Amino acid sequence: MSPLDQLIEALRVLPGVGPKSAQRMAYHLLQRDRQGAARLGASIVTAMEKLKHCQRCNSFTEADVCERCLNAQRDPALLCVVEMPADLAMMEQTHTYKGLYYVLMGRISPLDGVGPRELQLEKLIDRASDGVVNEVILATNFTNEGEATAHYVGAVLQARGIKVSRIARGVPVGGELEHTDIGTIAQALVERRSL
Repeated sequence: MSPLDQLIEALRVLPGVGPKSAQRMAYHLLQRDRQGAARLGASIVTAMEKLKHCQRCNSFTEADVCERCLNAQRDPALLCVVEMPADLAMMEQTHTYKGLYYVLMGRISPLDGVGPRELQLEKLIDRASDGVVNEVILATNFTNEGEATAHYVGAVLQARGIKVSRIARGVPVGGELEHTDIGTIAQALVERRSL
């Protein structure tokens, strides 16, 4: 396989990148941004060499335990479970959650061959059962796989006497009902709360 074909194939490992997109990216990097291509390659190598999973939250870090987990300002009694580091980043951008996290690095998806064992849920169970955590907040996505993951994790933790909650869903802030899908409106009605 030629170096060009190898580059195109390497770019295809990225989510949402098909053969045509990978080809366009490869040609762009080679024709118009060789310095950017070199930076990209060096950054990938550095990240692969230096980053590992935090022993407490399972997100990426250079140290054994990340800065967020070591932050004494955070509430260790709250543990928010998310699917991916990008979900953790979104939660942090709200500036409303001050507890700690656990990142699953995926979700239960039998069609993709991912079950509880592949997610290493025993690490989460140990973390949630440490005697410090009072509540686990499940913040998995509202997809079929995210719902299945939340249901499974919730049942396992509740069986151990751990308080479990799930983030709410409904009409987005600033959203208009006429532009909101029926499923979201129905869920907002089911999960309504008193004023």
